[in-house]
Amino acid sequence: MELKEAIYTRRAVRDFTGEPVAEALIRGLIDAAVQAPSAVNQQPWSFTVVRDRALLARISEAAKAHMLATMPAGPASRRFQALLSDPDFDIFYHAPVLIVISCTGDSPWAIEDCALAAQNLMLAAREAGLGTCWIGFAQGWLGTAEGKTALGLTPAHVPVAPIILGHPASLPPPVPRKAPNIRWIGAPPSNP
Repeated sequence: MELKEAIYTRRAVRDFTGEPVAEALIRGLIDAAVQAPSAVNQQPWSFTVVRDRALLARISEAAKAHMLATMPAGPASRRFQALLSDPDFDIFYHAPVLIVISCTGDSPWAIEDCALAAQNLMLAAREAGLGTCWIGFAQGWLGTAEGKTALGLTPAHVPVAPIILGHPASLPPPVPRKAPNIRWIGAPPSNP
């Protein structure tokens, strides 16, 4: 698969088969992630791979409770409240793997660096025929002392990108994209 095809066909996958993901494949995705650029080449990331189903279920329940307790009022909270209150809702959509990318340094750009690594990982997963989804519902709780302890992280770690990974049972259709808002400053180059 060409890079452009991976970019244009990558989707947030929330429907997975029960097939496990091989360790070698996960390591390959992390190898692709660490090829991302980072400010001053600090590479301030670490990767926590969770394949323990019981731990994934425990994190899902704790993250749902945390979101319900801390979500600001507004249209989004009303929309998500029923979903997060459903005891059968798994925020990880029963994916077999969760990869949490965390910052480990004090660079002012560490979060951005981790986000770049996450994008590399998700595109490499798409190329490998796997599905991913960045689970924002997990971010708040994973950043708590209890969340960091569950992942074996130090207090200095900042979980940035909780990404589920697995073999997709189906791929969502493309969603319409808005036209880019582009502002040109300066004269365009002359054509030879």
